[in-house]
Amino acid sequence: MSAAPLEGARPAPLPPLGRCFVGPWFDTLLIGGGLSLLVVLVLGLAGRLGRGALPQDTVLLIVLLVNSTHFAASTVRLYTKPDTWRELPFMTMGLPLASVVVVTLGLVFARGFGDNLYALYLSWSPYHYAAQTYGLSAMYAVRSGCRLGGGERSLLWWTCMAPFAHAFVTADGNGLGWFVPPDLWVAYPLLIELRGWTGQALELAVFALPALLFWRVRSASPVGLPWISSLIIVTNGVWWIVFSYVDAFVWATVFHGVQYLAIVIIFHLRDHPPTGSGALAWIRPALSFYAMSLVLAYALFELWPYAYTFFGFSFAESALVCIAWINIHHFIVDRGIWRVRKDPNLRHVVS
Repeated sequence: MSAAPLEGARPAPLPPLGRCFVGPWFDTLLIGGGLSLLVVLVLGLAGRLGRGALPQDTVLLIVLLVNSTHFAASTVRLYTKPDTWRELPFMTMGLPLASVVVVTLGLVFARGFGDNLYALYLSWSPYHYAAQTYGLSAMYAVRSGCRLGGGERSLLWWTCMAPFAHAFVTADGNGLGWFVPPDLWVAYPLLIELRGWTGQALELAVFALPALLFWRVRSASPVGLPWISSLIIVTNGVWWIVFSYVDAFVWATVFHGVQYLAIVIIFHLRDHPPTGSGALAWIRPALSFYAMSLVLAYALFELWPYAYTFFGFSFAESALVCIAWINIHHFIVDRGIWRVRKDPNLRHVVS
């Protein structure tokens, strides 16, 4: 969800939280990321803030039910969203074939192409989360009647990009570490110090910029930035700063996946409204969309790697390459299905 919506502000002032899609509790906890802050607080107080916070089997189950399913949900959305077959012919027809080719090349040329494919996935992920943060926070601003001028929109963008910049600079083996040879760090110790200073400055910026943004928008717009927009920005920063870089790829993806599944199901239901009335009429198609995503996730993450074992590749090697490409495929598809500016159903955002 990296495409920001058009401005379609309403003049009527709203409560500080902003205009919700479902309701204050649902939007705050699931889309805003409030639930993740509670989990971080509990784990932090328990002294178990890391991969060992939960039993391994529990973590694997959560990964399947949330992480893997949210990746598959973008593909389900691609094929169920109206007019995507006509508007995105390559994504709907050409990209699946390209996926098989790319993964096969990644396994055949594992030490070159495969390694770089995996590094690309690790480097791109923090940007993808930052871009979704920008899209969601701008979307809530538009829905809430907050007018973002050019300066405010640019500040919003850079504020959302700060966690990505921090991850890119401080990561080992990907991000900046992917482009700079290890020997260069050893030869020039000053570069290591400069990298550390930059990481610390970006870490400060992750939490200072949201406050500056809130003040700037409040001064420039009759309706200030809704609190849920600020919450979305802060939670993404917490995911990438409080957790270590490795742990962030587990927990940040879990919380990001919950956020993604909530908003994608909302848009799916608005494109395919149920014929009945009452809460149950909405719950059934929501569960149906989730079930399709879960089944596809199991096929992609659990069954697809096994297919390559019949050609002599190990399951571990196949799984790593498949995971890398499934993530990259998700990033590509996500960019296409969330082009809200071109979406004829723009009312989904502003209504």
